[in-house]
Amino acid sequence: MATNLSAEPQILDRRAFLKTSAAGGAALLIGFHLPARASDPAQEQEKPPVNPLNAWVRITPDNHVTLILAKSEMGQGIMTALPMILAEELCLDWKQVSIEQAPTNPKIYDHGTGGSGSVGGSWLPLRQAGAAAREMLIAAAAKKWEVGTDTCRAQNGYVLHGHPERSYTYGELVADAALLPIPNLKEVPLKNSRDFTIIGHATHRVDTAAKATGTAIYGIDARPAGLLYAVIARCPVFYGKVASFDATKAKAVPGVRDVFQIETSGRGASTTGGVAVIADNSWAATQGRKALEVKWDEGPAANESSVELRKQFVANAAAKPGQVIRNEGDADAALAAATNKVEAFYELPFAAHVCMEPMNCTIHIQSDSAEAWVPTQAPQWAQAVIAEAAKLPPEKVIVHTTQMGGGFGRRYQADFVMEAAQVAKSLGKSVMVVWTREDDMKHDFYRPASYHKCQGAMDDAGNLAAWKHFQTSTSIAAKWGAKGEENNGQGEFGTGATVPYLSPNLRIEYTLAHSSAPRAWWRSVEHSSSGFVVESFVDELAAAVGEDALKFRLKLLGDPRKLPQFGEGPDAPPLDTARLRAVLQLAADKSGWGAPLPDREGRGIACFFSFDTYTAAVAEVAVKSRELKVKRLVCTVDCGRVVNPNGVRAQVESAAIYALTATLKDAITVEGGRIVQSNFNDYHMLRMNEAPPIEVHLVASEEKPTGIGEPTVPVIAPALCNAIFNATRTRKQDIRIRRLPIRPEDLA
Repeated sequence: MATNLSAEPQILDRRAFLKTSAAGGAALLIGFHLPARASDPAQEQEKPPVNPLNAWVRITPDNHVTLILAKSEMGQGIMTALPMILAEELCLDWKQVSIEQAPTNPKIYDHGTGGSGSVGGSWLPLRQAGAAAREMLIAAAAKKWEVGTDTCRAQNGYVLHGHPERSYTYGELVADAALLPIPNLKEVPLKNSRDFTIIGHATHRVDTAAKATGTAIYGIDARPAGLLYAVIARCPVFYGKVASFDATKAKAVPGVRDVFQIETSGRGASTTGGVAVIADNSWAATQGRKALEVKWDEGPAANESSVELRKQFVANAAAKPGQVIRNEGDADAALAAATNKVEAFYELPFAAHVCMEPMNCTIHIQSDSAEAWVPTQAPQWAQAVIAEAAKLPPEKVIVHTTQMGGGFGRRYQADFVMEAAQVAKSLGKSVMVVWTREDDMKHDFYRPASYHKCQGAMDDAGNLAAWKHFQTSTSIAAKWGAKGEENNGQGEFGTGATVPYLSPNLRIEYTLAHSSAPRAWWRSVEHSSSGFVVESFVDELAAAVGEDALKFRLKLLGDPRKLPQFGEGPDAPPLDTARLRAVLQLAADKSGWGAPLPDREGRGIACFFSFDTYTAAVAEVAVKSRELKVKRLVCTVDCGRVVNPNGVRAQVESAAIYALTATLKDAITVEGGRIVQSNFNDYHMLRMNEAPPIEVHLVASEEKPTGIGEPTVPVIAPALCNAIFNATRTRKQDIRIRRLPIRPEDLA
């Protein structure tokens, strides 16, 4: 298996690509469409019907197969998983396959990489393309031998007829196969899963060697000729502007070439403007920025703070009613009549993405074209932003999508791209705009802060008589939603609004909290909040009726049901309570749920459905003298058919660590309209010596693959907090954690 992560991405012209290459010989090309999001057919219909082919399979005479794909590799492993799907249906030797990054062309490709959807969305198209190529190669061989195709078979990059010596390599057949009509992709026969030799088998990642040896090219490694560097002085207050600046001292710093102002840009890129300092290297640029004297117009956001936002949250929760998101039965009446009821408030702060590679973008804009090197989850958005700034048609902008040192939704934004485009347009030279860690921390698009009020009523038989969930938050929709949708809170619950637990009375409400803090998609988006709240509150209800948390959940899940995802279209996969029950039971079994533990130790459990995937977790903790030790995590996942078990386990472990950091470490706070935290000294990450053993158990499934990069995040915080409760139940006052992150004083 080979892949080239250190060379420049190849820019492939489709018209030339479809011809026979004089240097490389004939190539068999199978086009196929990769949907932007398999669960969003409406989005598919919006794409213009111009050239729906999104990628190609290329087989050259030297018997090498290349997959050209538009998705972005940011550590999640699709550079391995997607070729595995293709290689399986093509009956290839895995060592024969490599992958190349596609050119950025939204008229042909769906580039966006997010929502844990790359493997699920590519699963069927890649299988169909591989199978079509296989059948064409078999047909070409059968024609040479003058035999029926049913007497031939494909195996390890060969077509065989009877004895293994009677064979052709794919490379020997490619010229003839390329002349045959492409089979109907919807009718081409796919392999039986029992015959899989690649899919489902643990496979080492193809990019490991390049990353280990430092030859992989990330955005920050781009080095076009004549490169200059730039940093931006931005107002520390949300959406503040430059009032005036004096660049005299900045220009005196050795290596500084120029200093000039850049303006704010609109909703598409959402930049705040500032003053750019251009230099021969990043150090000189940073020192020049330190010497720069800027007076800021801080604007109205200067009065905002986390303290004031919380007051707004509390006031919103006290006001009645909120926007009704979902209402079945009469939850208010059931709560009023109940004698056994529970009420709890939960709080989650803003959270930063903290990608290991800070934001950066390199661009060279000329009079008639532009070229960019961007670590982005949305190459098409980057291309459009650069075209806007350069006043060029998008097709004149070449965007090389590089490797990324983490994405987590942050690199779906285009603010850092617009800044680089503005600077490059003014300079007319290659320039890299690079962010420091402090820039990255203070000018992020944060996970929304939220506040929840949950109320539940239990009947005399211990069943859930009513469920009511109110949320107020600094919503993403208020920042990015279409006109008229700014106050719609439906999306702020995610699948938390598709409550799997049986109750005749259910009510969900929402009230928007106003904040100038930028916010957007963070790993698992709204599910990280909803998972914590829903699964913490279910545990509280179980305790209220004196039932075991596992047995209580299993009882409320009831008989197998398939629940439509609330607020989603009819094509969205339903929540299958049988699959949710299965991962829940598996987590309990593998963790030794119910087995005795030493004093002041406890287990907690949680389950959740998000990104069409079912997850559960059991956390095992020890709580002593305001100190918390996470001793063990057991995670179970049903993400449909597992393509690469190694990749899936790595993503589950990664999500668990990400969630543990958000649960145990620092919050992003606001004071004077600006972010207080600046670097890892005051926004701490989980350390290696703090990371618990993580066991990952995968459910064998014949269902199509679903998301894996994010779904484990929602179950970690509730499992951990529920474990703390169970570890402290023998005390006079047991401990319920309802506010994240956990603080030492919460454990007293």
